[in-house]
Amino acid sequence: MRIAILTQYYLPETGAPQNRLHSLARNIVDAGHEVEVITAMPNYPAMRVFDGYRRKLSLTEEIDGIRVRRSWIFVSRSAAMLPRLVNYMSFVVTSLLNGLRMRRYDYVVCESPPLFLGISAVLLAWKWRARLVFNVSDLWPESAEKLGMVGDGLALRMAYRLEAWLYRKSHLVTGQTQGIVRDIKARFPAVPVTWLPNGVDGDVLDGVCRDEDWRRKYNLENRKVFMYAGILGHAQGLDVVIRAAAEYKDLEDIAFVIVGDGPLSDDLQGLARELGAPVAFIPSVPKKKVLSMIADAYAYIVPLKRLDLFKGAIPSKIFDPLPLGVPILLGVEGEAYDLFIEEGRAGLFFEPENVAELSAAIGKIINNEPLRDELGQNGKAYVQQHFDRRVIAAEFLQKLENRAHE
Repeated sequence: MRIAILTQYYLPETGAPQNRLHSLARNIVDAGHEVEVITAMPNYPAMRVFDGYRRKLSLTEEIDGIRVRRSWIFVSRSAAMLPRLVNYMSFVVTSLLNGLRMRRYDYVVCESPPLFLGISAVLLAWKWRARLVFNVSDLWPESAEKLGMVGDGLALRMAYRLEAWLYRKSHLVTGQTQGIVRDIKARFPAVPVTWLPNGVDGDVLDGVCRDEDWRRKYNLENRKVFMYAGILGHAQGLDVVIRAAAEYKDLEDIAFVIVGDGPLSDDLQGLARELGAPVAFIPSVPKKKVLSMIADAYAYIVPLKRLDLFKGAIPSKIFDPLPLGVPILLGVEGEAYDLFIEEGRAGLFFEPENVAELSAAIGKIINNEPLRDELGQNGKAYVQQHFDRRVIAAEFLQKLENRAHE
């Protein structure tokens, strides 16, 4: 099979879709198929095109043996709606123009969000007479509506119509969580939908070693570090971490670390200063570096805002600490709780946005090294058994074969 992966986000950017899609591409190639990636000039999350990629309309490179075809994208640091829409639509146009110059593919795998990229995917699939696989990692525009990012009106109604059109044009729709799959099946019973979960790469994690050098830079030697690494955005509800940390500011052997960038970075740092919370803020670092830092953490915090929408969410950052034997403090209800707390027993749960419960979970694990080790080992065994990306990719390819013969 010849497969084109169409995504706005890809390596060398850091982030969940970047790593997940690169792993999928590598595993598909290892299975004997051909893959090319159509993506934008790297710019996320700083919203500034990386050095070496600026002032270019297109560029082709190889990353780990995967051919990556890039095209220009409009980039702005503004959080206003119009610049964000121009950002999305500029890549819809340039990715289409880039793809039209490429030879035929059997499948187009399109990553959503952004939802608008599906327009380019449908047109490329039509041009190549290819089958479209629409991968949904976030239910957009539903999530944008419930987070208050998009108000009710014509734009929202048009977005829902675009979503429905893309699903119906797809040979197969894949959802990153079972909750996403259930939602799409309930609204579009005639659309073929299957689960394509996130997971862990054994070969990547085998090379990760605990890195204690970063502790000296941030004055964290001999301290139990509770860490979060990822986007600093609205959905994460990270103020709960700051407020819980403030309750431990008198304990010198405890520290909190937040790694990453995002629209709320300045607000969170301001809140930490206001409360005197012992939180070290570290800008985004390459994937292997952040994994080495996570491996040296005492526990890893995974928060989200308390919304019904997120009961079907599995934050991708769960898959960083668990295979490294680091337990999680999970502030996510629903599917993630069922899998990683109830079934996997990989950490402790706290009610989303509940400072008292997060503080209590921190207190429970601080002076209980056997509990910390038990939870960490449980999580490592659980993700290795159920979320191996090689197995996930093989099952995905089998689903494509089965669907082609239906």
